[in-house]
Amino acid sequence: MKLPRHAAILELIRNRRVPSQEALRELLAERGIEVAQATLSRDIRTLGLVKAPDGQGGSAYAIPSGGADTSPTLGRLLPALYVGADGVGNLLVLKTLVGGAQPIAVAIDAEGWPEIVGTLGGDDTILIILRGEEHREKIVARIEAIADRRGE
Repeated sequence: MKLPRHAAILELIRNRRVPSQEALRELLAERGIEVAQATLSRDIRTLGLVKAPDGQGGSAYAIPSGGADTSPTLGRLLPALYVGADGVGNLLVLKTLVGGAQPIAVAIDAEGWPEIVGTLGGDDTILIILRGEEHREKIVARIEAIADRRGE
């Protein structure tokens, strides 16, 4: 999946000298992430990575000073990763595909919805704490509309 691959790319760039796409592809393969050169090129563009002098007389990939785009929007995440929701009182639990909970929780927090106090994201489950139980159905409807799952 793209999000775990992007996370791995960013971790590698932060922690290692990566002088080329081929070196990055090999490092990803060591982690069990096989990726085609064209896909890797798109990932590098999407993340906004740049080649910069590395202090060793060469260049290596770097994250620009403004940072990489690591906070995808709900509109991109929910259609691909959302499974369902259930709740009680002011607590709402979202189920996602494996690996989808944390990015979705971050994206929900970034939305700044006033009905939400906060989120806790695991691997495939998000706990959303609402300001009141009266907000639960409204938030579920909003999330399902974004995920385009109404009526399923």
